[in-house]
Amino acid sequence: MNPRRITVLGECVADAFCAPASASSELALRVLPGGGPANTAVALARLGTPARFLARLSADVFGRLFRTHLEASGVDLSYAVAAAEPSTLAVAELDAQGQAAYSFHAQNTADWQWSPGELARVDLSETACVHTGSLALVREPGAAVVEEFLAAASPRTTISIDPNVRPLLVSPDVYRARLAHWCGLADILRLSEDDLDLLLPGTPPEQACDIWHAAGARLIVITLGADGALVSLDGERLRVPVAATRVIDTVGAGDSFTAGLLHHLEAHGLLSGRLDGLGLDEVAEACRFATRVAALTCSVAGPNPPWRDELAQSATAGKV
Repeated sequence: MNPRRITVLGECVADAFCAPASASSELALRVLPGGGPANTAVALARLGTPARFLARLSADVFGRLFRTHLEASGVDLSYAVAAAEPSTLAVAELDAQGQAAYSFHAQNTADWQWSPGELARVDLSETACVHTGSLALVREPGAAVVEEFLAAASPRTTISIDPNVRPLLVSPDVYRARLAHWCGLADILRLSEDDLDLLLPGTPPEQACDIWHAAGARLIVITLGADGALVSLDGERLRVPVAATRVIDTVGAGDSFTAGLLHHLEAHGLLSGRLDGLGLDEVAEACRFATRVAALTCSVAGPNPPWRDELAQSATAGKV
């Protein structure tokens, strides 16, 4: 049986990494295509899941880079909008552990300008899951349009949301105010321990899961860095350890984890509707696969998720 499509909705961001310059008075930047939803779409396609990306792509130099990168990874851009606005730019500086600190240049950029007509024409008849999150859900004027699209899609397909809180651009209070509503739309909520600290400061992960289950989300996965992931399905919980790897940087690791989770669930016929019949053991297996995908992403520079054959080769070699 051929896998059904996963449709991803959200932003592309040009990730500009500081690089050694030829003079102390200069700053060199190495620009890679990124953005949480775009990274997830790329990772899904490279793993072999038919992935369609709903994006607003600028015609500027960064927009052309995004389009080339997405198409080269096998992402379907048939519903992408040719946007007149400029692309979003993020300047990233890595610390000694490979963690990135960002400054954003995102005022009035293409990603946030969704109109109802641009999404109304999207055909979801062959879509098993719609995944979205990050800034697309909170940056106006497009955020309200995206929420309306999710509400219309939720009776027909699984909804997956990754809040991916960006406090430099949007106050965490905005995310907190909308999160209960998103849980009412979402079947899957995937977030990081950093997101948890921003959304519910001082709250243990297990208690946070109970709060978000009560709001409507069935499956909650919180990635905990070196401590692996906490999985909670309707209140049943377990921990999944991280896959060991040599970390170059962590850029895009969470997005790759999400892609690995969704890919594995769909490949095993478990991703559709309200996740009826899904068991905790099956989710744990999917999360173990997702940690391997994330580990390989951490082993290279930038948001560069592995292809399916690279994942198979690493498993054979026992690297992850």
